[in-house]
Amino acid sequence: MSYTAPTKDLLFNMAHLADLDGLAAKVPAHADHGQETAAAVLEECAKLAEQVIAPLNHEGDKNPSSFSQGEVRTTAGFKEAFRQFVEGGWQGLVHPEGYGGQGLPKTIAAGCQELVQAANLSFALCPLLTDGAIEALLTAGTETQKQTYIPRLIDGSWTGTMNLTEPQAGSDLALIRTRAEPQGDGRYKLFGTKIFITYGEHDMADNIVHLVLARTPDAPSGVKGISLFLVPKYLVNADGSLGARNDVHCVSIEHKLGIKASPTAVLQFGDHGGAIGEMVGEENRGLEYMFIMMNAARYGVGIQGIAVCERAYQQAVAYAKDRVQSRPVDGSQAGPATIIHHPDVRRMLMTMRAQTEACRSLALFAAGCYDRAHAQGDKEAQALYEFLVPLVKGYSTEVSHEVTSLGVQVHGGMGFIEETGAAQHYRDAKILNIYEGTTAIQANDLIGRKTLRDGGQFALDLAQRMEETEAELSKHGAAAHAMRANLAHARQAFEAVVDYMAAHGKGRPNAVFAGSVPYLMLAGNLIAGWCLARGLLVAEKALEAGEDLAFMEAKVTTARFYAEHILPRTAALRDAILNGADSCLALPLESF
Repeated sequence: MSYTAPTKDLLFNMAHLADLDGLAAKVPAHADHGQETAAAVLEECAKLAEQVIAPLNHEGDKNPSSFSQGEVRTTAGFKEAFRQFVEGGWQGLVHPEGYGGQGLPKTIAAGCQELVQAANLSFALCPLLTDGAIEALLTAGTETQKQTYIPRLIDGSWTGTMNLTEPQAGSDLALIRTRAEPQGDGRYKLFGTKIFITYGEHDMADNIVHLVLARTPDAPSGVKGISLFLVPKYLVNADGSLGARNDVHCVSIEHKLGIKASPTAVLQFGDHGGAIGEMVGEENRGLEYMFIMMNAARYGVGIQGIAVCERAYQQAVAYAKDRVQSRPVDGSQAGPATIIHHPDVRRMLMTMRAQTEACRSLALFAAGCYDRAHAQGDKEAQALYEFLVPLVKGYSTEVSHEVTSLGVQVHGGMGFIEETGAAQHYRDAKILNIYEGTTAIQANDLIGRKTLRDGGQFALDLAQRMEETEAELSKHGAAAHAMRANLAHARQAFEAVVDYMAAHGKGRPNAVFAGSVPYLMLAGNLIAGWCLARGLLVAEKALEAGEDLAFMEAKVTTARFYAEHILPRTAALRDAILNGADSCLALPLESF
């Protein structure tokens, strides 16, 4: 199944949700990074995604990465595609020009990221983890570390990994046992095992730079005693050339449900005397630095959710336009018709389309907040971005399960057959709400760090902004009125839940956190719908001016469908949160 990059919708959101031209007008460093630049960059990225990376997606599922005698061979074609990816400068889009990057806004990079992820989730995981490693080094690395490692990570000579999880320590990083012993010369020897290391071993680059959480001998217990270490696969000489093989080795790769072409490694540190590493930043602040990587990766995983939704939607539409079965119920055709004529197939396709576009608009709105925060020092934009990240990650990846499942359903029995490729999207999507923090972890963050820390005031202020959009919607036509009514009901449901959580967060924490994921889904549904509503207003005005009629009519119709079919789900989520805590927690543990 071929892939067509949705560049027009991406550019629409960059213009009207992220305000890319506004950033270019206000920030000298981004003066040349407006819509015109975005269009040119997306056009080139689309060519790479469609022509080079996408054709490898199904092949990687059939013939995934393999492991033998400590070495990993990636799927045939991956190495060549990666070389084209890095030679095109795609690894360095957002990173500083001083280290070989291009310094583009996150908004443009996010659009490119969606194209590459949609083309091939397994392939795109390698650059995603490398981006995180670059961000961590930019934040906490010494200038020598930055000059030594970042240019080579950007040019693709080397790639990066994130090493947190251990066999006995999943999401609870307080249980980490990997130890780092100081050698008296500024270096350390690391000993331990790390699991679930994405691209922890592969054949696409000359070196792999592992960023590893470990404990020094006198470190305090718990998360306050974790430091971050840089441990390359090959040691790096003073002149930047590669030296001896370091004592970090891949002992196996996992056999997985999906993203099969992405090698997920078990890494052993120090079996032959100790893996040489150097500390990044200050001792015992490793978790703080690793969260830099994790936040970058969490946003990126949200983009993965949107990407696989788009890929599944395109495939489902193509099949529905081709598959002939049954007469239309309205009698509009005498004989059997393609299944896209049938109302329930249209419902499924519209559900896929509306949720994909809603999550895309949410993610690019968030990217615009990030760019304003980092380029202009806008603290309000920074707070909004931080509030949105668990939604981009949690809501978009949960939605990807529904969308890819519907993609299989549109195919009927053929969707259950691997050859069509529909099942691959469904399987690939499952990991997205697990890694880089499960949906429950995102939801706990949304409640604890983003909602309750100020008694819900930030969340309620955001709801106030939605009321302003509702007032604008009342000035337009039927679609806008439908959006206004449903957006208002969803907003009121959100406000009721925020009030409930603020009132009971301290006194009844179990009751509040029993509704954490429903709250995330309610908030994600609402804010994504608000983003679509803002896009609907733009589309209505464009239609009045006679601009790009087919595209703008589709935007209006899709937003109305979301308003009438997706936003109403918020009422049920509200009721479950407000009334369902007791039944959630009532069953005695021994009865499970």
